[in-house]
Amino acid sequence: MQRLSILCATLALAATASLAQDNAPPPAPYAAVSSLVELPDFLPGLGQLYVDPATLPAGPFLGYDHDGKLSATVYMVPLAELEGGKAFNDLAVGNPSVTGVDIYYNAGHPGVEAPHAHVVLYHDAEAKGRLAQ
Repeated sequence: MQRLSILCATLALAATASLAQDNAPPPAPYAAVSSLVELPDFLPGLGQLYVDPATLPAGPFLGYDHDGKLSATVYMVPLAELEGGKAFNDLAVGNPSVTGVDIYYNAGHPGVEAPHAHVVLYHDAEAKGRLAQ
């Protein structure tokens, strides 16, 4: 329950700092995740991801659909850091319009190897569907 409270607080704070990058690619210091670690250019469910490497591991990661439209802001929050009491405050959000949020477990992958929670903010009603393919 404490983890969920921390994630909810993080989401509330994230809404206060918008990046508003509507089309890919976002400007520097953002870089395509696929250029930083061994991952595909497009990840089904998340899109083509860009991140400012200085914000790792949490992000925000900006997820763009196949047409280059910003569709989601993704945070990758390490569970061990949450359990240790770390807060992830003042995270930016790609766009202040959020129509849905998914939170799910990920065992780890290149770039964020430790078990973590994916927190995905969708920026319009069709975003989840566009990112699924």
